[in-house]
Amino acid sequence: MADVATTKLSSRGQVIIPEDIRKKLNLKAGTQFIVLGDKDVVILKKISPPAIDEFDDLIKKARKTARQVGLKKTDVEMAIKKVRAQK
Repeated sequence: MADVATTKLSSRGQVIIPEDIRKKLNLKAGTQFIVLGDKDVVILKKISPPAIDEFDDLIKKARKTARQVGLKKTDVEMAIKKVRAQK
């Protein structure tokens, strides 16, 4: 069963995660979360970057897919320039 605790929302919109839950989930200062809200439910999901080997696999898959659809490096460079020009 999940740990249960209570907390309050501050006037600045901050919520303190109780210490025992922070320790159990190994949450440190600076940990980032996705926040989902629906009706009276708020869910915090910890964001963790992929391990370097997972990242390498993602890059390999992206490059393979790009080759399959005929995407070139110059296409990517042009898209980046276009987006940067919009700022």
